[in-house]
Amino acid sequence: MKYVSTRGGAPAIAFDEVVLSGMAPDGGLYLPDHWPALSEEAIAAMAGECYAEVAVRVMTPFLGDAIDHETFRGIVEDAYAGFANHAVAPLRQIDGSEWLMELFHGPTLAFKDVALQLLGRLFEHLLEKKGRHVTIVGATSGDTGSAAIEAFKGREHVTIVILHPHGRVSEVQRRQMTTVDAPNVHNVAIDGNFDDCQALVKELFADAAFREEIGLAAVNSINWARVMAQAVYYFTAAVALGAPGRRVAFSVPTGNFGDVFAGYVAARMGLPIERLIVATNRNDILARFFDSGQYVPGDVSPTLSPSMDIQVASNFERLLFDLFDGDGARVAALMDTLKSARRFGVDEGVLDRARTLFDSTSVAEEDTIETMRRLYSDYALTIDPHTAVGVAAGRVRHHMPATPLVTLSTAHPAKFPDAVVKATGVHPALPPHLDALMTLPERCTPLANDLAKLRDYIRRLN
Repeated sequence: MKYVSTRGGAPAIAFDEVVLSGMAPDGGLYLPDHWPALSEEAIAAMAGECYAEVAVRVMTPFLGDAIDHETFRGIVEDAYAGFANHAVAPLRQIDGSEWLMELFHGPTLAFKDVALQLLGRLFEHLLEKKGRHVTIVGATSGDTGSAAIEAFKGREHVTIVILHPHGRVSEVQRRQMTTVDAPNVHNVAIDGNFDDCQALVKELFADAAFREEIGLAAVNSINWARVMAQAVYYFTAAVALGAPGRRVAFSVPTGNFGDVFAGYVAARMGLPIERLIVATNRNDILARFFDSGQYVPGDVSPTLSPSMDIQVASNFERLLFDLFDGDGARVAALMDTLKSARRFGVDEGVLDRARTLFDSTSVAEEDTIETMRRLYSDYALTIDPHTAVGVAAGRVRHHMPATPLVTLSTAHPAKFPDAVVKATGVHPALPPHLDALMTLPERCTPLANDLAKLRDYIRRLN
């Protein structure tokens, strides 16, 4: 198994280098050079297995010879041993054929833990093996930052710098990052929005000399290992609901397209997914693309679901690469057009191919609140606003009552207490292990949206 860049201008590399580099030197994202296939028999045999065992079976084909089987099994088992629910990603039935998949039982109460608890251990193993040190620089719209910090805090071979948009994450999200007292952890509040943070990270990685000087590495969803890890829970959910003998649909609240692309990976591996519903808030660039074939970023609009307040979905070019049958030059041309013209379009044939699996819609703020209210009043379920976007979108776009619909519940409601109180009148409690969160001292550096200043700040850490 080798990995190639979505922009076609970088040499193919092995899994271990993909993990440690994150982004390709030509600015593209890495993908495997072929999709490994799991037979119906192999998928059916996952029934009744624990989450870690399914994870090993799904991810092993992507490793090549980078990590031996027993070492990888130990890494996976250790990654999920600390989750509050032994199922890691348990299903909860709403009504009839409608389900939630709870992805918030990790240490920071968000779905990012599922991938990042694994990624932290992969980094530790590979860096120790190679005798290397890296500086991780990542951007977060809320949940990635805290999950990354939790996964990498105190690790000997890693310095981690997380950028978040100043004033645009919830207080719980911010404090989960800024109260971590570890010498290798550094938080930066950027004067801008998430897209500004993400653009700064991309520019750092595009600077080859700086990248080499600092030893830059990425843990955002541009890192292939995160997408690979997230594909696992599509298998566990679908098999629990009857796959491969039964098709399953998923509604996925998403901003950066990484979580829903993981579902696409599962489908390419052979999982019988009926539909992937891309659920967005009013920052609806993805919904507009699947409607028209035009990818046109707008201004980021703050919402009740801030982790989805994104207008440039980094992982989307991974889908484009596959839709263009691996034509990296074509993807690179579109990305150049996006940079120069702030838009691009695809022809009807490409859009039709995407629509064979994907559907999408945007959800208004009032519908988000109403969905939270209805699930609380009708089913005694408290959900966060991102999950509510997924539920609302699924109910609009899913028209096959005989096919189970699973909405990915991406965050614990206590991470967004203001929205929950507004919808239900009930203040959700943080789990006991976070009791002291709101009183701990914070450590954070404010910076302007300025590449040179950020570069200087990172240099001073090394």
